Amino acid sequence: MSSRTSPIGRPITLRRAVARDAKRLTRLVRGSGAYAGKYAAAVAGYRVGPDYIEAHRVFVAVGADEHGGRVLGFYSLVLAPPELDLLFVADEAQGRGIGRLLVAHMQSEARAAGLDRVRVVSHLPAEGFYHRAGAVRIGTALANPPAVPWDRPEFEFRVS
Repeated sequence: MSSRTSPIGRPITLRRAVARDAKRLTRLVRGSGAYAGKYAAAVAGYRVGPDYIEAHRVFVAVGADEHGGRVLGFYSLVLAPPELDLLFVADEAQGRGIGRLLVAHMQSEARAAGLDRVRVVSHLPAEGFYHRAGAVRIGTALANPPAVPWDRPEFEFRVS
């Protein structure tokens, strides 16, 4: 577990996700404003289960508040093949540097695991974020209807 101060001065703790986080992470994914409208079907039935948390390196950003901390965002790093599978920041917490903290932590975890690159297939509205976070566009992931009926930008983080 590591503590950092967010760019807005509030303490944020990054910790490994545990099984009891599964419902909160699922709610964060399904409630994401980035998946409103035409994108809603992509996450409507999505579930981050305890089995997923156990199988991958899932880390959560928790902010201190009067309720003892709430999940502000999370990411999931898959080691083989190396991929940033999920990265979400709560709508109300966006623009505060939490996404950048999660990316920096992911890169550190990837380095520690001996990886030199991590691929990410971006959701279209997140394309600008990944570019600003230092990822390089490497291609396009083609649509996979009915789950994902649109092409998506594919990026790569170089972490060595």
